[in-house]
Amino acid sequence: MIFIDNKAVFNALGKILILLAFTMLVPLLVALYYQEPLKPFIVSILVTLLAGLLLTRIKGRAEWQQKEALAIVALTWLAAAIFGGIPFLFEGVSFIDAVFETMSGFTSTGSTILVDIESYSRSLLFWRSFTQWLGGMGIIVLFIAILPKLGVAGRQLFRAEAPGPTEDKLKPRIKDTAKILWALYILISAIEVVALMLAGMSLYDALTHTFAGMACGGFSPYGAGIEAFNSPLIEFILTFFMFAAGANFALYYRAIFIDKNFILKDEEFRVYTSILLGFTGLLTLVLYKDMEFSLFNSFRYAIFQITSIMTATGFASTDFNLWKDSAKILILAVMFIGGCAGSTGGGMKVVRFLLTLKYARRELFKFIHPRLVRPIRFNNKAVPDDILQSILSFVVIYISVFIFSAMLLTLLGVDMISSITASIATLGNIGPGFNLVGPVANFEGLPALGKIILINNMWVGRLEVYTVLVLFTSDFWHS
Repeated sequence: MIFIDNKAVFNALGKILILLAFTMLVPLLVALYYQEPLKPFIVSILVTLLAGLLLTRIKGRAEWQQKEALAIVALTWLAAAIFGGIPFLFEGVSFIDAVFETMSGFTSTGSTILVDIESYSRSLLFWRSFTQWLGGMGIIVLFIAILPKLGVAGRQLFRAEAPGPTEDKLKPRIKDTAKILWALYILISAIEVVALMLAGMSLYDALTHTFAGMACGGFSPYGAGIEAFNSPLIEFILTFFMFAAGANFALYYRAIFIDKNFILKDEEFRVYTSILLGFTGLLTLVLYKDMEFSLFNSFRYAIFQITSIMTATGFASTDFNLWKDSAKILILAVMFIGGCAGSTGGGMKVVRFLLTLKYARRELFKFIHPRLVRPIRFNNKAVPDDILQSILSFVVIYISVFIFSAMLLTLLGVDMISSITASIATLGNIGPGFNLVGPVANFEGLPALGKIILINNMWVGRLEVYTVLVLFTSDFWHS
C-alpha cells in the first residue's frame, strides 16, 4: 500500500503560497499608483508569505506519487481562495463572501457577491480580475514553469490540473510545455489589451477586462459589466478573444511552428466553432423574431452572449435575464457544453460532449449489428476504451454534482430556476445564471450554506471533478 506523504504536500503548498504572495505585489503597485490604502495588500502578502515559509520547513520525500500530486493541486486552489481573499476583508466583505469571490476569481468563474462594485477600491477590483488571469492558465502550470527541477513530479501536477480528458504535451519536458502555454497566454493577452485600448478603453479597463476575458472569467470593475461601455466594437473585440481563449492553446503553438492549418484540421475545434456559430444563428433569429431587436443588434447580442456563456466567460452585454424563454433555453443549452480541452474555458468541454455522442451512436449501431466492431475515432485516431470510460464516468459524476447541489439550494429556500442555473453556472465556471443570479444581479442574497455549496462547485468544476472529489474518499488517505 502507498500512503500519502502529508509532509511533501505541505512543503509544496508552502512554495506555491510564496509564489502567490509575490503575485500580490501587482495590486499593491496599483494601490500605490491610485493613492489607495496599502495595508490590505501588505498584510495579505506578509500573512501569505509567512504561511508559505512555515510550510516549506516541513520536509517530505522529493519524488511525489499521484496521490501527492492530486492533493497538492486541489489544496493549492483552496488555499489560493482563502489567502487571496484576505484583501477583501479590509473592505468589509465577510470571510465566506471573500472566499467565494476569490474562488470565483481563481477558478475563472465570474460569479460575484459584490453588490455595489464601483464602491470598492480600484486596486481591489484589479486584484479581483488578476486572480482570474492567474487561474485561467493555471496556478500549478505557472508553478511548474517557474520552479526548476520538478521532473516527474511536475508531470503529475500538470496531469492533475490540465483541463480535458488527456494531457496535451508540446515538449518532452513538462516544464517546457508549461512555459510555452504561459508565453502564448501572455502574448495573446498583450494583443487584447492593445486592441481594447484602440477601441476606447483606458489602460486600467483594458487590463482588467483582458484578465477576465483571456481567462474566460467574466469579472468587470463595473456593475453593468460590458454594457457600461455600450460599444459594439468593444463587444466584437471581446468576442474574438473569448472565442480564442475557449480553444485549445496547444493548437496555436502547433499552427505557428508545425502546420499553419493545424487548427482547422482539429476535430474538436471544428465542432466547437460549428456549435458556437449554430447557436449564434438560432439566437439571432429568436431575438429578431420574438424580441423584435434590429437584425444588427440581434446578431450583436447573440454572438457575444453565446460566445461568453459557451466559453464560460460570463460577460454580459445586456440583461439576458429579461429575454423570453425561447432565447434563455439556447443560453442554458451551451452552459453544459463549454470550451475546448486545453483552453481556459469551463464546462464539460467540447471533446467530452463529442465523444459521448459518438459513444451513444456506436451503442445504437451495435444494437442493430451486435457482432460488428466499430471503433470510435477522434482526429482520425481510434479512442482507447479507458479514455471513453473515463469520459462517461466524468459526465455521470458531473451531472450528479450539478443535480445534488441544485437540490440542496432548493431545500435552502432558493427558487428552482435560480438553484438550477446557479449550480451549473458555478460547476461549469460560467458566472451568471437566471433569476436571483442573473447577469446584472449577484450571489450575495444566497444563504451562507448555499454559498459554501457553490464554492465547492467552483472548486470541483475547475479541477475537472476527480482531483477534488478523491480527497473526500477514505481510500485516498488510507490505502
